[in-house]
Amino acid sequence: MWLLPQLAVLTGLAVWGAAVYPGLPERVPQHIGPGGIDGWADKSVGAVFVPVLVHAGTVAVTAAVSAAALRMRPADELAPGERASSLVNRPATRASALRTARATLQLGFCIGLSVAVTCAVMWRTEPDPRVPAWLLAAVLAPVALGLVPVLAAAVRDRRESRK
Repeated sequence: MWLLPQLAVLTGLAVWGAAVYPGLPERVPQHIGPGGIDGWADKSVGAVFVPVLVHAGTVAVTAAVSAAALRMRPADELAPGERASSLVNRPATRASALRTARATLQLGFCIGLSVAVTCAVMWRTEPDPRVPAWLLAAVLAPVALGLVPVLAAAVRDRRESRK
């Protein structure tokens, strides 16, 4: 259920991209720098759908990380004296693993929102190298918001592991 928002954003991006593709100019933005759009590519399915593919990768990674957190045996379930790898940041409890998984999936959703903001500029029907002044803030704000539950889960897990 926690993966559904990411899948909804991914589906929305794919549908939106397919809808605007025919009307896009022959050269489409590929890179947005501090001075505006500074990289262009010939219009192709690959060039236009890079943001969608990036989000698809984000969905896959956040789903895998969440699944791994839920499958990992928490520290409180290890037998006394059982060694655990120091390379694994094991959740303190099952509840902590669930919080971490949910927070990771929420972060993936927020990254998808940032990708959508970028698409709003990249998928314009007129080849204009200027970008709105608010673009950087609009791209970073969802990611910053998505990091809040991740950090909160990490801090709470750290506190639980010290008990």
